[in-house]
Amino acid sequence: MLVCEVHDVVIKMLNCPALSSREFCQPRTLSNDEVQVWTLSHTMEQNMLRDLKRLLSGDELERAARFRFQQDHDRFVASRSILRSLLAGYLATDPSSLRFRYAEKGKPDLPSSPELQFNVAHSGEIILWAFARERRVGIDVEEIRTDFSTQEIAERFFSPAERQALCSLAASRRHQAFFHCWTRKEAFVKATGDGLSLPLDQFDVALASGQPAYLIATRPDAEESRRWSMHNLDVHPNYAAALVIERPVASER
Repeated sequence: MLVCEVHDVVIKMLNCPALSSREFCQPRTLSNDEVQVWTLSHTMEQNMLRDLKRLLSGDELERAARFRFQQDHDRFVASRSILRSLLAGYLATDPSSLRFRYAEKGKPDLPSSPELQFNVAHSGEIILWAFARERRVGIDVEEIRTDFSTQEIAERFFSPAERQALCSLAASRRHQAFFHCWTRKEAFVKATGDGLSLPLDQFDVALASGQPAYLIATRPDAEESRRWSMHNLDVHPNYAAALVIERPVASER
């Protein structure tokens, strides 16, 4: 377990071991001043997936069945069933009994326990789960690739300040910086719950790999940037990942 204390919150990075669904559901504690991030970084065995799949609801099983590729099917089964298991551990309940509610933009929560906030992200063979109490969280992860033009996508989705920062970097650093920027922006819109309705060019994030992750500016409400903290997550050398956490009302950067 890796523990990092930043301002008013303690971030705990925990690895998901190769456990059965019953062991995933062991009682777990989560205080109001911490965020726990669980990571899974390997392919799960089919017998374990079958065990975990029993926890899914009917609509989740239907959703899993719609995936065309086995890898996508398995990733969804793992991410959703382990989410249920970890939530059940925090709430001391049966994971299959949990009922999710979906906000207008698609972000799920638990109507029976709205104080327990969570978010999930996955890319390649990495899955991340973030949990907090009484504060919203957003998490994102992307495998770093170099088979595309960063400039073309940045022109569509990045702010002018971010595009300028990206172009100022050496070509050899741009793809890594692109994914740091992308995951930080995605984590922010996931935390707010606004999803794609929040234009990605309406806020600026730091993007250089050696630069601390933070929300530089938000528009049109400049004060919005003070309500959130942004953090880089080191999950794998070939991946970029970011975590965004809602600050207490009186907290400032």
